[in-house]
Amino acid sequence: KKHGVLYPAIVRKKEDGTYEMIAGHRRKRACQIAELSEMPCIVRELTDEEATILMVDTNVQREEILPSERAFAFKMKLEAIKKQGKRIDLTSTPVVEKLSVDIIAEEFGISREQVRRFVRLTELNKGLLQMVDEKKIAFNPAYELSFLKPEEQQMLIETMDYEQATPSLSQAQRMKKFSQDGKLTEDVMLA
Repeated sequence: KKHGVLYPAIVRKKEDGTYEMIAGHRRKRACQIAELSEMPCIVRELTDEEATILMVDTNVQREEILPSERAFAFKMKLEAIKKQGKRIDLTSTPVVEKLSVDIIAEEFGISREQVRRFVRLTELNKGLLQMVDEKKIAFNPAYELSFLKPEEQQMLIETMDYEQATPSLSQAQRMKKFSQDGKLTEDVMLA
């Protein structure tokens, strides 16, 4: 309230003449709480894909981001890059196309496999994903559980609630294998 907004938000003009906020939603909320009537914004001409990429990049840079937020952000960025058909130079010549996962991995300083593992978390149902965000289920077991069918994931939630326990990595890997073999039942989960 005392100093105003230090970093302008980024918006783009819509066809109807209004503006769509791409980056700065938290700053906007802070302005509302501080009862500021105006907020500085930079207007950019962006395609849908460019807007998605910019939104993801600004959100993933936050210090505290939930695994589910990172997972869906990476997924959105992958889809936007693929739609865009983006090419990146690996060297000055010749131009070589990079995989979308490589682009994200390089930008965020993680491996391409870690990008894929985060994106895979988007296959978890809402209940399991919430448990990952709440640190009730660790990342690696969650990744393995993401391969379970939706009905198996729901059965797992009920089993975990009944047993008051969450699966270890080795248990999650075994459940994944049973699921792939078509043999994952409630009794197998309980065992």
